[in-house]
Parts: sequence; structure tokens; C-alpha cells
Amino acid sequence: MLSPVKSTKVYEMVMEQIKDLVKKGELKSGDRLPSERELCEKLEVSRASIREALKALQMLGLIETKHGEGNFINENFENSLLEPLSTVFLLLGSKSESVLELRKIIEPETAVIAAKNITNEQLIELKEIMEELNNTSDAEACASLDKRFHYKIAQASGNHLISTIMFSVSSLIEKYIKNSRINTLNKTLVKTQHEEIYRALETHNGIAAATAVKKHLELNSVS
Repeated sequence: MLSPVKSTKVYEMVMEQIKDLVKKGELKSGDRLPSERELCEKLEVSRASIREALKALQMLGLIETKHGEGNFINENFENSLLEPLSTVFLLLGSKSESVLELRKIIEPETAVIAAKNITNEQLIELKEIMEELNNTSDAEACASLDKRFHYKIAQASGNHLISTIMFSVSSLIEKYIKNSRINTLNKTLVKTQHEEIYRALETHNGIAAATAVKKHLELNSVS
């Protein structure tokens, strides 16, 4: 059913122009936006419209305001822009079966890419997380560390879209881990599986990495 066409508000048009500059790569993370006065002159709009647009972009997490310095394209999208998305996943995707299905789709292929791109520094970080996890008996700490272990693999892929998706569902994954069989499984077996994943990444063997991740996810399925 058709509905009346409503005119776009001026501040929304300003927002679209700024977002378009980001899409085109003319504005990048950390870049300073022109001053309000400059934006008014270039876009030929009122300062009130500029301020309304900047406020809306700040709420979306696209820009951050530094007192006395101006407005900047946000450098840390993970903690701002994706927090609402993570909340949506928590509200809509709370079934453990759904979480496991999602992980089985994303994580093995992510491990393949990570095996190709992982750096020595990232291998060291991954090993430190793994060793800390092996030496921890607290269930809550185990869930948090296991989440970090798998998220680190996503980061090692070098694909920001993958790591972004993994971050946005990280709270959901941690909740899943807490409710899975990981707390009742043989600790030695879980340790062995993490070591298999690590060795595959260390030797840059994508097929072995994917296989090890799949085996790990199958073992930790909800009973």
C-alpha cells in the first residue's frame, strides 16, 4: 500500500552526506570533521541542522566529540556502534541450538583464513589466552577466556567484517559457553582441542584448523 511521500529533514541530508564521505573513503577512522562553521558554509544549511546531524551521528557511534578539539570519525566502532547489535542478538538469538549453528557456519571458515594470515604476535597472544584458560577452574572465567580465544582467531583472519560479526555476537557466545557442556567435560580433552587448533594455526594449515574447530564445537554441543 502506498503512503504519502514525506520530505527529508535537513539534518538527515547532512548525515547522509557525511556517511557518504566515509563510504567513499574520503573520511577514515580518526579523521577530524570540518568545524560546524565550515560545514554550514559548504552545505549551505543552518548551524542548528549541523548540530542535530552531528548529535545523531554521535548516537549511532559513527563520530565522537573531543572537548576543545572537535568532531572525529570514531576509531573504536566495536564498543559503540556494535553494542546495540550485540543486544539484539541476545534478545533474538538466545536459543543454544541457534548459537551453535551460527558458530558452525562462521568459525571453521574463519579458522581457514586465520591460518593463512595469523602473525607471530597474534600466535603469542592466542597461546597466552590458551594457557590462562588451561590453568583456570572457575566456570565464569573459563567462558570468558574461551570467548576471547575464538574471537582472537577471528581477529587473526584480518577480515574486519568477520571480526565485527564475531564481536557483535560475543556476549551471546559467552552465554552459550556457560550453558554448554564445557563445564562438565574432561578438562584435558578441552585443553587438547585448543592445542590442536593452535598448532594448525601455527603451521598455517587451514584445513587442519577448520577440522579442529569443527571437532571442538561438536564436543561442546549442548547435551
